[in-house]
Amino acid sequence: MTDRAPKTYHVKSFGCQMNVYDGERMGELMAAHGMTATGDADAADLVVLNTCHIREKATEKVYSDVGRIRKAQRAEGRSPMIAVAGCVAQAEGEEIARRAKVDIVVGPQAYHNLPELVATASRGELGLDTDMPVLSKFSALPARRKVGPGAFLTVQEGCDKFCTYCVVPYTRGAEISRPWQALIDEAKALVDAGAKEITLLGQNVNAWSDGDRDLGALIRELDRIPGLARIRYTTSHPNDMTQGLIDAHRDVEKLMPFLHLPVQSGNDRVLKAMNRSHSRDSYLRILDRVRAARPDIALSGDFIVGFPGETEAEFADTLSLVDAVGYALAFSFKYSPRPGTPAAGMAGQIAADVMDDRLQRLQTALNRGQAAFNAATVGRACDVLIERPGKLAGQMLGKSPWLQSVHMATDARPGDIVEVEIVSAGPNSVSGRPRHAQAA
Repeated sequence: MTDRAPKTYHVKSFGCQMNVYDGERMGELMAAHGMTATGDADAADLVVLNTCHIREKATEKVYSDVGRIRKAQRAEGRSPMIAVAGCVAQAEGEEIARRAKVDIVVGPQAYHNLPELVATASRGELGLDTDMPVLSKFSALPARRKVGPGAFLTVQEGCDKFCTYCVVPYTRGAEISRPWQALIDEAKALVDAGAKEITLLGQNVNAWSDGDRDLGALIRELDRIPGLARIRYTTSHPNDMTQGLIDAHRDVEKLMPFLHLPVQSGNDRVLKAMNRSHSRDSYLRILDRVRAARPDIALSGDFIVGFPGETEAEFADTLSLVDAVGYALAFSFKYSPRPGTPAAGMAGQIAADVMDDRLQRLQTALNRGQAAFNAATVGRACDVLIERPGKLAGQMLGKSPWLQSVHMATDARPGDIVEVEIVSAGPNSVSGRPRHAQAA
């Protein structure tokens, strides 16, 4: 354990965009308490590993990372303070401190207490907090002073769906929505700090509500903020796609034509075993309603292959769903048994080689769909929000309304909105030719 307060910090986040947001906020907390960020974990006095527990062997990865950091800094005669944060910390608690000999263990609902835990660790004691208070962390976090062109805003946390493969209800807690006015105030602050695009985040973001107001109503209010050019949201659940939210896609120009709506499987028996609240048909009917509201919308999804008991015929239903929908983007995973979840004890666990084969075939189909979507946008004119320089001289990268990565030769700066014509498409990105720029 360290015997001095750290002066520099490094945060490394794994997993979802919620973790990226949490990592950014932890960094802001450390900066507000006088610490300086460093991009080199091996040079930092405090290393925060912001962990994800969704995939298999997540805990083992934590131990591996801690060991690597300890080894690198011992070679330099230094002893860093190491904090394990996030969902692995929540799930494993003191066991991580015992096995990995880290200084701090803090769960995703308690990281607002990180400065106090650092002070505790500086005295040579274990800093441990895996409590799950209701929303108190948001009022304790510092104001956002400067952000990039795109910023995340957490509106909802937790999950009540209890899919049989998922640990999120156990590591993030029950579904909780942040209050309306707190979100409006934070969104305005993000725009004042430089954001042109705000992505609303939640484990089930479209479960957000405040009284009789749903996410669609919140989006309509954000639409009124001067200087905010774009609105997105992720990750959604089919069960919470209200008509109000679908109508917002029709009516709100700032709401980008992109929807990430995980389905996980195209077979009804598997969906029921997963405890998903939708069927194949109800999912497709939701997409029909969304497309009717916004015909140019790009669709994204999540898929799990090799769920316990999945037959080849049931997997074929997933492939046929992919072909029927035509996803612009998707994420696919092999089923990973998580300790404590019902699916981990189910009969019919699928062999690794079978899962490997199914994942490869699914990804081939998804990649084919993504390439087709990108190719179909060639010749379109659209606005691109510039995010950062590209690899080539004079090249900049940004995002199209459909969340495509767009590269172009331009003297525009990050934060500028550039009207482009998409002139060519690859499997993972497109090229644009600028027409003119709207200054940041």
